[in-house]
Order: sequence, then C-alpha cells, then structure tokens
Amino acid sequence: MLTQTQRLTLVEQVAYQIQEKIENSEWQVGMRIPPEPELMEQLQVSRNTLREAIRALTYAGLLKTRQGDGTYVCSSSVLGSVIKKVIQHTDKLESLEVRYALEREAAALATLRRGEEDLEAIRTCLDQCRQAASQQDLKAYAHWDVEFHKMVIAASHNQLMANLYNHISEALQNMVLETKDFKNAAFYLDSHDLLYQAIANQDCHQAEEAVRLYIEKARAKLC
Repeated sequence: MLTQTQRLTLVEQVAYQIQEKIENSEWQVGMRIPPEPELMEQLQVSRNTLREAIRALTYAGLLKTRQGDGTYVCSSSVLGSVIKKVIQHTDKLESLEVRYALEREAAALATLRRGEEDLEAIRTCLDQCRQAASQQDLKAYAHWDVEFHKMVIAASHNQLMANLYNHISEALQNMVLETKDFKNAAFYLDSHDLLYQAIANQDCHQAEEAVRLYIEKARAKLC
C-alpha cells in the first residue's frame, strides 16, 4: 500500500530554501544574512512566514539572531550543528584524540594521493598562519590553522573523511583558540611545515610523526 506523500508547509519550504543557501556555501558561517525586507522580496513570502522559518533554523542551530544587529549563520549544516554541540560537551582530551585519529590517517593518505593543487592550497594556508602569527592576530591564526588541516584532509581525497572533518572544524576552531598562543607559535608553525614537507615528499612516516608532535603539544596545553 502506497503511503501518501507529506506536503511541506510554506514555512518548511522557506526554511529549506534558506538551509540550501547555507549548505551550498552561498551564505557562509559568520555571515549576516540579508535583512527581512530583502528576503521577503527574494522568497516572495510574508514577514510572519519568514520569521517562523528563521526561528526553526535558529532552533536547529544553523542561525543565530543578535538583538539589534541581525541574523548570522553559525553552522554550515544541521549535522555540523549537532556535532558542534556534542564536542562542546565532550572532554577536550577525548576530542583531541578524535582529531589525532582523523588527521594522522588523512596525512598518511595525503602523502600517497596529493596533487600539485593540494600542495599549493596547504602552502597558502601555512603562509597565512605565519602572517597572522607575525601580526599577533590570534583569531586569524586560528582560522588559517583550521583551514590548513582541512586542506590536508582534502589532500587525502577521501570525501567522507573530508565531509566529516568539515562538520567538526567549526568546533575545532574554538579548541585552537584555547590551546594555542603566540608563545608556542613557532613550534606549531615548524611542525606544520614539517607536515607540509612530508606530504610534498610523499613521506608517510614523517607525516604521521608531524601530526603526533603538534597533537602532543596541544595535549600538554590541556593537561
């Protein structure tokens, strides 16, 4: 017996359209979404319908409204929002162990599968990290540090691993802010450079060792 297809309400349709903009990176994390009048015009809906859709996505963890400032994207997907909440309530050492497992395996795979474009992307992130460190800009440093690791993961050419890491990277950025300061910036930059060189030279053992070095440093910071 066929079951009747459930039709989406107008609010659900609007929420889905907004969610698509977020998941397709048209609206990125940290971005303030367009004001109500503009969205009402774009989506051809009433103010009440739009507000209900935004309220639903706020509850889901994708959006966050700041009184008097607007509504911002705070997660790239519903799954990312859930993982972020889980990590926030998980012991930091356990989260670090998950990072180690993912980043070590990705680094090993990257030594076997990386292409020239991968190396260029990793190098760019590393250079941006150095620049942020020289300017004592911890927020920019944390951003580019996470981007560096995302590019290493991408170089593994394992799409599932990359997707999973992208979902947890928002929460990881907060961990970077907690575990790093510019007193140890030179160590982290050197270990990241060691990882880059290992991937470039396709040295699996050296890549795994580079990951171990910076994870152990982060572990010591948390203990």
